[in-house]
Amino acid sequence: MDDATERGGPAVPGTARLGRTALIVADLDETLAFYRDAVGLSVQAHSETGATLGAGGSPVLELVADADASPRDRAQAGLFHNAFRVPSRGALGAALERVRDRGVLDGASDHYVSEALYCTDPEGNGVEIYTDRPREEWPRADDGSVEIGTAPLDLDALAAESDGAADAPPGTDLGHVHLEVSSLERARAFYADRLGLGVQTEARGASFLAAGDYHHHVGINTWNGRTDPTGGRGLAWFEFLVPEAEALATAHRRLSAADVPVTDREDGFAVSDPDGITVRFRPAGSKAAERGREPQQGL
Repeated sequence: MDDATERGGPAVPGTARLGRTALIVADLDETLAFYRDAVGLSVQAHSETGATLGAGGSPVLELVADADASPRDRAQAGLFHNAFRVPSRGALGAALERVRDRGVLDGASDHYVSEALYCTDPEGNGVEIYTDRPREEWPRADDGSVEIGTAPLDLDALAAESDGAADAPPGTDLGHVHLEVSSLERARAFYADRLGLGVQTEARGASFLAAGDYHHHVGINTWNGRTDPTGGRGLAWFEFLVPEAEALATAHRRLSAADVPVTDREDGFAVSDPDGITVRFRPAGSKAAERGREPQQGL
């Protein structure tokens, strides 16, 4: 029996979803231009110290400017990619056109549950843009867990279905975050046993976990042999949106009961995983991201 079950249920409820992700960047304007022009996110707020980008009025990405932050080195844990989910294949086709126009397409895959494009932002942060296949088409193992695979994606067919949009449409969100960790066992214990995410599928050196029955909200891998905690430029934090204040309070209580250090915030709370990666929690209806406050680093 895992820790979440012993506490009476998972800290992260099955109805939770991801909200925003935040990056510490050295060149704010260049990075903002990439996410605006290639990914198609709209600029919702912009100052000398940071920017908020999103789609359809919903924020999904915070950029925090810090020219003095050290570059992430090869040993440090951190971001593998942020994955922005678009609501249709036509929208993914339009994303393909934008990414190709910028000359930054790194790859593309059919993952059985989704179709995905991959690229890298100007500061070396991985980016996935994807759309889900209908849930009834997701392959599942005998135990009900989702099976995620990798196959070639027909880019010509995808491009032919493009809706031609210059911007990511309403409904675009942060579908999942994929992390590079120093220990798969420690990270899985934190995200599964402490937070209560379900392990949906596992591959060599990787695990994919989710709240509820989604194919994954968090991916973790050790493919590049990271050994040190996170730090410097790159991922500052990502957040779960919890559907109601009572569920947020329950999550706080269960994490505290599991001896996970919790840092209270004005709009929720935050915890750190074994590699120092910050995970925030706030109510789904919170307006904190829409009030124009400058993005904050760390906890």
